[in-house]
Amino acid sequence: MTRPLDPAQLYHGCDIDRLSFDTTAELEPLAETIGQNRVLESIQFGVGMRHEGYNLYVMGSAGLGRHTVVRRELEAQAQKAEVPSDWCYIANFQDPHLPKALGLPAGVGRKLRHDMEQLVDDLLNAIPAAFQSEEYQRRSQEITDEFKAQEERMAEEIGKKARELGIALLHTPAGYTLAPQKDGAILGADEFKQLPPEEQREIEAHIAEIKEELKANMSQLPIWQREMRKRFKALDREITELTVSQLIDELEQGYQEIPDVLRYLAAIKQDVIENVDQFRQQEGEEKKNASQGMEFSRYRVNVLVDNAETRGAPIVYEDSPTYQNLIGRIEHLARFGTLLTDFTLIKPGALHRANGGYLILDAEKVLSAPFAWEGLKRALGAREIRIESLEQLLSLASTISLEPQPIPIDLKVVIVGSRLLYYLLKAYDPEFSLLFKVTADFAEDMPREGRNDQLYARLIGTLQQREGLRVITRKGVGRIIEESARRAGNGEKLSLHMGSLTDLLKEADYWADKAGHESIHESDVRNAIEAQVRRVDQLRERLHESILDGTLLISTKGAQLAQVNALSVIQMGDHAFGVPARISATARMGTGELIDIEREVEQAGTLHSKGVLILSSYLASRYAKHQPLSVSASLVFEQTYGLVEGDSASAAELCALLSALGDIPIRQSLAITGSINQHGEMQAIGGVCEKIEGFFDICQKRGLTGREGVIIPEANVRDLMLRRRVIEAAKQGAFHIYAVTHVEQAMELLTGEPAGIPDAGGHYPPDSINGRIQARLAEWTALRQQYAAQQPGGGGAE
Repeated sequence: MTRPLDPAQLYHGCDIDRLSFDTTAELEPLAETIGQNRVLESIQFGVGMRHEGYNLYVMGSAGLGRHTVVRRELEAQAQKAEVPSDWCYIANFQDPHLPKALGLPAGVGRKLRHDMEQLVDDLLNAIPAAFQSEEYQRRSQEITDEFKAQEERMAEEIGKKARELGIALLHTPAGYTLAPQKDGAILGADEFKQLPPEEQREIEAHIAEIKEELKANMSQLPIWQREMRKRFKALDREITELTVSQLIDELEQGYQEIPDVLRYLAAIKQDVIENVDQFRQQEGEEKKNASQGMEFSRYRVNVLVDNAETRGAPIVYEDSPTYQNLIGRIEHLARFGTLLTDFTLIKPGALHRANGGYLILDAEKVLSAPFAWEGLKRALGAREIRIESLEQLLSLASTISLEPQPIPIDLKVVIVGSRLLYYLLKAYDPEFSLLFKVTADFAEDMPREGRNDQLYARLIGTLQQREGLRVITRKGVGRIIEESARRAGNGEKLSLHMGSLTDLLKEADYWADKAGHESIHESDVRNAIEAQVRRVDQLRERLHESILDGTLLISTKGAQLAQVNALSVIQMGDHAFGVPARISATARMGTGELIDIEREVEQAGTLHSKGVLILSSYLASRYAKHQPLSVSASLVFEQTYGLVEGDSASAAELCALLSALGDIPIRQSLAITGSINQHGEMQAIGGVCEKIEGFFDICQKRGLTGREGVIIPEANVRDLMLRRRVIEAAKQGAFHIYAVTHVEQAMELLTGEPAGIPDAGGHYPPDSINGRIQARLAEWTALRQQYAAQQPGGGGAE
């Protein structure tokens, strides 16, 4: 008969004598990440690979410290890298709706923006001053005087001829007019009429002649005026070019090593010369604020990315990776009911800010933001950022807008997400494997071997110091290590969930403060653990109350035929607890049919159904090798009203069925958990500690008699990290844990009878479990044959 486990096997405690410190104040903080060597190698490889597509997907469950580890490793690599370029958008004077991208050495973008603002201010002062200078006024007057002199010469020549013909040429505000004169005096209309008709006709002929000549000469005036305007324009251009050249030539001295800036300044020079009137028209207060106006915005520099204060490569984490936050956007201003925009309203996205460095994104967030994932893939595939509004991208708007020149990118994108998302992307997104070729898979735990307990203690000390908490005593550290092993689900491993570990330290610090302790003691850690459980333990308490008041039928005393206490675990978020469940079976003569009632009513999951099919195969293999399996049986989880999933109850189901077949009562003081294979071997299951504690709590509240216990697979012994109340009961012999390797060992414990060993003919002793089952099946087979023979035309059993 299998003996119960020694109490020492129920808890893989921490040997505090091997911890070489009194408090964590004596521990040297960890400079490296423990237990994640595979991840560190993957990150270093991904960062070091400069070829296209070697971006990283960091996967693991929440709380493992994925962001912390990734950022720490990236910071170490970023410090060695060069500071990336600044990126600016500047005006395209030929095509204003196609702004140009300008890459500059780090810090130069800010300087160029300031220089351009100063240049506009200087031009607003220098150009009007140049046009008000004595030199300009003199040369302008010369052009005006020359035109007037030319006009006066023309008028003098015509006037001389007119006088010779007795005609006066008069210059009036409205232009030139002709009048007859005699003896130097201009004749009025009445005087003219008194002249002889012949003389009148002669004067009229002369007037007509002079008028034609005047008309011919006056037709030259527009040509002279156009020439004058050309000369004024040439003068203006000369003065402007001289003024602008002085300012821009001085500015160019600071950018001799950057040809793109020199070309930009040359374009500005030409544009200012062509649009000099804008600078001449600003006066007084208008001139003071003109440089900030829309009419001068084309001379501004829109610094999209400013790396003046960046050290090494930038590391950007985008918490809200929407399409616009990743790719950038073009904003608009509302003026007089109209939306206006220009290149100064182009705003950067996370890809711009991380260019030349590293961009960290959360997989779930970027995948749930509309069009963000597609935009990210498009940018990485094209190796450039093309800013487009969603309206343009989806062809929802046909209005003219800006089309900024794409900016080339060279960066590493690190996506942090779950394993499920990773494998879904691998399966359903063909571009994912081309763009994210490096996987960093975080380990969930680390082995408790060698000096790992001491190393884990240093990790605890590092977190304590980083969070500014009280120092932790050696016993307190030992208790934390033990709780970490329990959370790992394996007494021989330690959980690497930094989030839950940090929370435990903070809460233990709270309880230490409440108790007035200067350091965190073991009792403070225990209080923190118990408080964590209590805050989320209401459902467990209600279920246990239902069992104790008889609403849910669970027997813990006596023996019952074909009825066994199975154990299930309920996971509520990050809290799990165990609850016993009754499994019952019926058996009768039949044709080998096994009915799983949960499956029949579609209340069973696939894993549970698989477990039932496995146990039916075990029955056929063990008892029906040379004869038909003349049984019809049914199995059911009593009082379950939801989905039944998992195969951890298959051992309990088989025991209930064997009890029904052999008419062998089962002790109700024992519960069993474990899955089986087709050979009846017990296989490991999950949540073993919670399951044991769930049955123990019921038995304890009903009163322990020393007969209560739980049967588990031997493979789960290493997972045992039971609570103190269970261990104390085991030490007193009031509660027992049995570990078995085969279902027959479990049946021996549940029934108190031997399983039996077959003889050479395959027959079991009649007083054994297998012997009684074998006899019952033989009896049913004989009955079937008898009934078949009695039927008309019967020829025996099927």
